Amino acid sequence: MGYRVAVVGATGNVGREMLAILAERAFPYDEIAAVASPRSTGTEIEIGDTGQMIKCKNIEHFDFAAYDIALFAAGSGPTAEYAPKAAAAGCVVIDNSSLYRMDPDVPLIVPEVNPEAIDGYTKKNIIANPNCSTAQMVVALKPLHDAAKIKRVVVATYQSVSGAGKQGMDELFEQSRAIFVGDQAEPTKFTKQIAFNVIPHIDVFMDDGSTKEEWKMVVETKKILDPKIKVQATCVRVPVFVGHSESLNIEFENELSAEAAQDILREAPGIMLVDKREDGGYVTPVECVGDYATYVSRVRDDSTVDNGLALWCVSDNLRKGAALNAVQIAELLGRRHLKKG
Repeated sequence: MGYRVAVVGATGNVGREMLAILAERAFPYDEIAAVASPRSTGTEIEIGDTGQMIKCKNIEHFDFAAYDIALFAAGSGPTAEYAPKAAAAGCVVIDNSSLYRMDPDVPLIVPEVNPEAIDGYTKKNIIANPNCSTAQMVVALKPLHDAAKIKRVVVATYQSVSGAGKQGMDELFEQSRAIFVGDQAEPTKFTKQIAFNVIPHIDVFMDDGSTKEEWKMVVETKKILDPKIKVQATCVRVPVFVGHSESLNIEFENELSAEAAQDILREAPGIMLVDKREDGGYVTPVECVGDYATYVSRVRDDSTVDNGLALWCVSDNLRKGAALNAVQIAELLGRRHLKKG
């Protein structure tokens, strides 16, 4: 007997990826429903590459009581309206939006990092998926924190346009094509030209000069990993379609050499260490697309602080940063709480 799973926001980038990953990982479902806005009702969508087509159901009339788990990839607006209804109907919500991440009664989960925190889901019947840039970072930080206790992290991100949805990907494509033929590359989704450029601005600005994306990395890391860790983030949008990269400088309480860190990372769950000190001996975003792992490269000592390391971290943001992590949460939920015979 398997689970009955609903994917809400199934026609979007992350929703489609959720359907694909449920199939790829052979998640034990008996029934799967694609749920979307009224305008997408009846649209046929494939479950990954299985050849199985299902029709989208209207979220306004969907019966969540008939389902065990709902993976939400619908944005904060629809989530605010329908996630509490689904949860109240007895369907456990795993939400990819930012709406519930800092709610003290909602666990914020990365299964490789804080699986035990999922036990608190019963307070609201909702589990939050972290921000894409936070998710891959804490996977890399967790085993190092266990070994030497992290005091401070300074991170610069290089985030792909897919993090801004289909509009972001379309804008990069259209601007690149316009530049090649000598046309104007006017920004609409982003604040400045993204093709052949980088933009040090993701989400809205806050009073202290940071952006909300940077704030998310700070507060989510504290909630997931350790409230004592200090984090300084600079989040940058780059002209890459899929795959987020991060440059991390980490300060520890205790000594940890680059060689010891490499040994730890090589054995850590969810991490693939690719770190050869030679041309091409590292991973770039293009190479991580479609993979589950968080890749770590360029591990080296940081001589500017006592007990410091620097490293490079890359992951498919539509997977580990969103859809994969949500499915892994569902798997964890099944193992610990919703066991089916």
